[in-house]
Amino acid sequence: MLTLRKANDRGHANHGWLDSHFTFSFADYHDPRHMGFRSLRVINDDRIAPGGGFGMHPHRDMEIISYVLAGALEHKDSMGNGSVIRPGDFQYMSAGTGVTHSEFNPSDRDATHLLQIWIKPDRPGVTPRYGEKAMHDAATGRLHLVASPSGRDGSIAIHQDVELFLARLGRGDAVTHALAPKRHAWIHVAEGEVDLNGETLAAGDAAALSEEREARLSAKSAAQVLLFDLH
Repeated sequence: MLTLRKANDRGHANHGWLDSHFTFSFADYHDPRHMGFRSLRVINDDRIAPGGGFGMHPHRDMEIISYVLAGALEHKDSMGNGSVIRPGDFQYMSAGTGVTHSEFNPSDRDATHLLQIWIKPDRPGVTPRYGEKAMHDAATGRLHLVASPSGRDGSIAIHQDVELFLARLGRGDAVTHALAPKRHAWIHVAEGEVDLNGETLAAGDAAALSEEREARLSAKSAAQVLLFDLH
């Protein structure tokens, strides 16, 4: 079964410095039909104005992944980490027992475009940790493992039975991801336009797959796609 979640149907909030679209219920946007999918809780499509950002604020018991599509994002946290991530960079923070952090657009000229992802952990109270994975040089035309429970193949190790893949596709490229029995997939198109199992998805569109044997992606234009393989 394939269920579409179109970009124009998402929640939306514009605070001036922050323009966000919410795939799932978040903050003041609440829709009981869209509270997450399996352990995937949040996908926020954020655009941060030059100089804008989130001051120090707390999190706990959540696996948080950010992926920068344009511009830059400056991160600081109570674990002592501080860095600037740029297009093609993934950033991971396991909030665990509690952590505070800030996120800012360090540019005085260019907006930042990123996806912020929250995944519910498999257990509460883990020790907070931080990680990064650069994918700006990732080859097109294939799926790249970004995060997994074991950290296999150089991926970021996360506290949940989820595998996150990035597909960077040129026009005409095609990839297939097999789904094991009782596994589910969430596909989010970050950029471009693709065909997924016969359905056309554009930037911001997403789809849930359940009781399917595979996810077949073919690019109608240059595209970036995130694929979550979930228990």
